[in-house]
Amino acid sequence: MDPDPRTDRQLTVTVVRSGGFAGLSREWTASPPEAEAPHWIAMITLCPWDETPAVAPPTDADRFQWRIEAAEPQGVRTALLGDAELTGPWRDLVDAVRAAASA
Repeated sequence: MDPDPRTDRQLTVTVVRSGGFAGLSREWTASPPEAEAPHWIAMITLCPWDETPAVAPPTDADRFQWRIEAAEPQGVRTALLGDAELTGPWRDLVDAVRAAASA
């Protein structure tokens, strides 16, 4: 019997920032160790995933667009946000991913 791929999935959060003055994209990925997973899952849960639009909101010139993807054992969540929407729990999650990726 093959293992269920949904329960084998490692916790991974990816943030892609695109746009800005030069229109370049940057990507950060964090796959925290199992001991830190409860903290990361709490951060992911606090984000209002169901309140994000299906497409990225319109942007002013030179503003960033953000794609946030959280892959958990239960599934994958994706959000597309404009710079102005990257506040509160979204900002906390993005900052944590960027810090983990640069460590």
